[in-house]
Amino acid sequence: MGKPTGFKEYPRKSVPYRPPVIRVQDFKEIFTDPDEGELRTQGARCMDCGIPFCMSSYGCPIDNKIPEWNDLVYQGRWRDALERLQETNNFPEFTGRVCPAPCEGSCVLGINQPPVTIKNIENAIIDRAFAEGWIKPNPPRQRTGKHVAIVGSGPAGLTAADQLNRLGHEVTVFERSDRIGGLLVYGIPNMKLEKAVVQRRIHLLREEGIRFVTNTHVGNKEDFPSGHMTRIMQEHGEQIQFLDPQQLLRGHDATLLATGATIPRDLRLPGRELKGIYFAMDFLTRNTKSLLDSNLTDESYIDARGKDVIVIGGGDTGADCIGTSLRHGCRSMINFELLQQPPMERAANNPWPQWPRLYRPDYSHSENKQKFGRDPREYSILSKEFIDDGHGNVAGIKTVNIDWSQPGGEMPFTELPGTEKVWQADLILLSLGFLSPEHTISDMLGIRYDARNNYRANEDDYATSIPGLFAAGDCRRGQSLVVWAIREGRGAAASIDRYLTGHDLTAQEEEEEALLMPPEAD
Repeated sequence: MGKPTGFKEYPRKSVPYRPPVIRVQDFKEIFTDPDEGELRTQGARCMDCGIPFCMSSYGCPIDNKIPEWNDLVYQGRWRDALERLQETNNFPEFTGRVCPAPCEGSCVLGINQPPVTIKNIENAIIDRAFAEGWIKPNPPRQRTGKHVAIVGSGPAGLTAADQLNRLGHEVTVFERSDRIGGLLVYGIPNMKLEKAVVQRRIHLLREEGIRFVTNTHVGNKEDFPSGHMTRIMQEHGEQIQFLDPQQLLRGHDATLLATGATIPRDLRLPGRELKGIYFAMDFLTRNTKSLLDSNLTDESYIDARGKDVIVIGGGDTGADCIGTSLRHGCRSMINFELLQQPPMERAANNPWPQWPRLYRPDYSHSENKQKFGRDPREYSILSKEFIDDGHGNVAGIKTVNIDWSQPGGEMPFTELPGTEKVWQADLILLSLGFLSPEHTISDMLGIRYDARNNYRANEDDYATSIPGLFAAGDCRRGQSLVVWAIREGRGAAASIDRYLTGHDLTAQEEEEEALLMPPEAD
């Protein structure tokens, strides 16, 4: 694949972001336009590695044919590369922007050199396809007469809708917020994924025959305020319609729940009731809604301007809170990480092809360093108490340093005496992940739960305990990546099609692929 000696001749060169000093002034995407010649050179670095671990269980969850389209890009055969990419990935314009690229972490070249820039090449293929007009609506030639309801329009729901619609089923997607896209719209900020990119795909899906219904809460009116998006919509006076889940099941031949994992993990410390402490997703959602509604002129978002901000928790969401706060014009920024600082190179207990747990700056960490002269992250920090300013507002937080090398009783770490500290803050954002889906729909329908309070459904068929009702995405497997949501959506769609028609799509695809394989030598 690629040029046989390319990996020895060419160094890794990623497509650069816009300079931090410039991009922090707006909410436009951080990416720059790639150079075609450089992309072909990077495609040439893909090795003839024998076993492409980028496609293994350590790499891409949707089995992208990465070596094939790397080679095709190297040859300048962009349209052929698009065909290979679309065989496995419904939305490469999303994964090419926001996926952390486990494929690169398991790239064979990455054993002793920087891996191939797989993510950059993937994104360039799909962006070029849209620019060249290669992506056009392709509605099914005939319909099966079967109707499928999908609750939730995040990446899992959209993927399942796309797959089922291609098979000729009538698909209706119900979304309780005012825009289609779920996590893609309100969970990921604009600078990482511009909403025009999402809407471009939604428009295409609509032209292909998928019906989208927004502002629709599937569940009781009494349970409506439970989600963060529903609270925001109430505050904005949005008109909401309510739909009985039983009515939904009766009106469709199959129903898929793709509601996401939306119950955030809280930090129950003394002072948690103080004003100025918010969940990360509330902060990000309000910012994006205000940005899309009014370019932030309605001031209906949580404003970090002129404030000392502390983000508790890392990961992509924590980084997005940092980036958003910097764009507001925060006065200072600190990011608490409970874990110890990762090493610069793989540790002995983190061998290839596992995901490399390394110290690496995300886009917003670089922006913070440009503005404040330092990486905002503080490691091995345990929060102890929120500080009151005397008027019911948060004024800071008390912490202690911890030592992960010395377990203490039931805890895997020991608190270090004499390291107590009070940090000044008038805005604290909790980015601690998500526990499970909300249980409004599931309790009304009597769905069973797994040990983590997710909807219980096997990965073999994605079926819940109720006939005709399926679950996929974060509501089934727990909080995860967009690329895993796409895999879940594809798997659930195949299972729903099998339920509706008795036709095993997966088995047929395997048989057709086997027919295309050359016969084995005697």
